[in-house]
Amino acid sequence: MTPYAEVIGDPIKHSKSPLIHGFWLKKLGIAAEYRAHHVTAEALGDYFHTRRSDDQWRGCNITLPHKVATLDFIADPGGVRESIGAANTVFRSGDGDLLCTNTDAAGFFAPISEDDWAHRDAVVVGAGGAARAILFALAQADIGTVTIMARSPLKAAALLSHFGLKGQVLQMDKPLPPADLLVNSSPLGMVGQLPLDLNLSPLPEDALVYDIVYTPIETPLLAAARQRGLATIDGLDMLIGQAAVAFELFFGQAPPDDCEDELRDLLLK
Repeated sequence: MTPYAEVIGDPIKHSKSPLIHGFWLKKLGIAAEYRAHHVTAEALGDYFHTRRSDDQWRGCNITLPHKVATLDFIADPGGVRESIGAANTVFRSGDGDLLCTNTDAAGFFAPISEDDWAHRDAVVVGAGGAARAILFALAQADIGTVTIMARSPLKAAALLSHFGLKGQVLQMDKPLPPADLLVNSSPLGMVGQLPLDLNLSPLPEDALVYDIVYTPIETPLLAAARQRGLATIDGLDMLIGQAAVAFELFFGQAPPDDCEDELRDLLLK
């Protein structure tokens, strides 16, 4: 039988992970597959129970809404629950155990790692599993203050406290405060979701707008930012970055690093 890994979520048809991992598998000549698998919240425990006994299963990437709930089913020797509080990858260890980790933080930070974010200000939209990884990365970068805009102020305030960040919490309908970095970690703007409607005028001319949504690549938020002449980063950067770390965990080899432009072209078709 063929070894395989997969991505799970609800919904899952929008995921580009099979294209990314399939591209790398083909480039490296690895005889394995990467699939998308629809898993509801109610079926998550049964899913991991079934995969645990499947020797060909190498692991999975995890998308909405399972990043927090996965921690209830999978061993966490790296302390992901205490640090980030959400898992986006489950992989099989050398002795066959299933372990979880989070590659989102590294994937998010890779495109902005050359800039110095110490003591600068950020706004993060959303307070879910992706926001946890982003806030973890920003805390490690010694960010100055963070404003979280979220539907649940209590949940957002708890995240600020958890990561030891200074800042504030705003409801989604409040005006955007000035910031050096604006990150959309929510599903708003994704195909099938409401757009993220923000007035970007409070942002300075040198601000960076980063939207982790990748379906579509050109979200309304990024389009508005470009109209203002602001620097932007789309969701493919984080998607490819986090996938690269997971790929090596699944298949034992790092993905090729000399064909990123070809991969982006494939994903944009």
